[in-house]
Amino acid sequence: MMNRVLSISIYIIIFQLLSCGEVVSQQVSDVKDSIQVKKIYTEALTKGQSYAWLDYLSNRIGPRLAGSEGDKKAVAWGKKELEKLGLDKVWLQPVTVPHWERGEKEIARIETQFGNFDLAICALGGSIATPETGITAEVIEVQSLKEVEDLGDKVKGKIVFYNRPMPADKIETFKAYGATVDQRYSGARIAGKYGAVGAIVRSMNLSIDNYPHTGTMSYGENPDHMKIPTAAISTNGAETLSKFLQQKDKIKTKLYFKQSCKTLPNAQSYNVIGEIKGSEFPNEIMVVGGHLDSWDLGDGSHDDGAGIVQSMEVLRLFKELNIKPKRTLRVVLFANEENGLAGGKEYARLAKENKENHIVALESDSGGFTPRGFGFTCNDENFKQVEGWKSLFEPYNLHIFARGGGGADIGPLKKDDNVILGLRPDSQRYFDYHHTAIDTFDKINKRELELGAASMASIIYLFDTYGIK
Repeated sequence: MMNRVLSISIYIIIFQLLSCGEVVSQQVSDVKDSIQVKKIYTEALTKGQSYAWLDYLSNRIGPRLAGSEGDKKAVAWGKKELEKLGLDKVWLQPVTVPHWERGEKEIARIETQFGNFDLAICALGGSIATPETGITAEVIEVQSLKEVEDLGDKVKGKIVFYNRPMPADKIETFKAYGATVDQRYSGARIAGKYGAVGAIVRSMNLSIDNYPHTGTMSYGENPDHMKIPTAAISTNGAETLSKFLQQKDKIKTKLYFKQSCKTLPNAQSYNVIGEIKGSEFPNEIMVVGGHLDSWDLGDGSHDDGAGIVQSMEVLRLFKELNIKPKRTLRVVLFANEENGLAGGKEYARLAKENKENHIVALESDSGGFTPRGFGFTCNDENFKQVEGWKSLFEPYNLHIFARGGGGADIGPLKKDDNVILGLRPDSQRYFDYHHTAIDTFDKINKRELELGAASMASIIYLFDTYGIK
């Protein structure tokens, strides 16, 4: 009996020692990780290159719509800068992209018996032009695509005006955007089916201002005779036009607009790719990226120049701090996110063809504002792991570790057993600039941009250290 009790006691002591060992081991790992994360933030905030890179990309190259001269210059610049980092490999991946041009500045005005009133307007990407003399027609205001379908032939010969605003009560502004963007993307397709001569869309913006927001649209399977010119007007212009239409018994209101955009034959562009080969698991690939193209009105500093330079900075930080990744770390500057997603689709196609194993993909495409955290699309085991890292980010005011996240370019890489995540900056100001002429370098805060890059590098360091579940 005594021997049995003694044996049990020994087992208990051994178990306690092992448990203490695990706790001590975890504490050592936490301290080690905390020190490394601190080094990453210090390097990014004191010697970071992201702001200087973005200065050149925005101010020396400028707008970079797919197929444009700016797009070509950006590709050459991206490859050159990645080569300067001394990565193990840098290359260009050919991508066929659409080529749409805006042409002359658009014109629009409200015409009434009391006079005309100019409106700020811009064509939506992919739209056809108006006739050379423009279009003048009566306007029907609607709040949804379904409303147009219910009206049917009543919109024939009219300009359909989609005026559903982004809902201001949604704290997450990307959800507000998602609640309204169908008007922009499909508005002309639906209106054209019923004989409308044009479609005008309220800009996707929570502010009331005079800056129209462009963005991609689609005619779907509509035949040519159902394709109608479509444009966005500023939120201030939308409010003004709506007020005129509400007084239809007193004021006879028509809308005139003119645009000269055109679609050219497809062009050649490239995904720009650089990588550091993994020292232990080179076949496990971690991707960081953003999209190199931008719309043509501004210089695309927030959308998505910020994401591009933050992603480049992740690899620079690894090199500068002599962090030798166990897994292959790759940066991808994706082509043609704005009006086709050709870059992301082609990258994923070739990854599948080459049987590449992408375990983690991180995108920054929500602006260069103060980082608040990350959104994760992954299984329960991986989400539990990243939740365990939250305390490492608390000193840097990152608190969002949420389900759901990624990016349009990395979406095609999703599998059941990998992790897709997106950087989540503060989004309250993002749609003031998104797809406008004022998405420019002067709207970038250097420190906020650098904090985002450091946050991305830190989460990638942790995934590299511990792998995925």
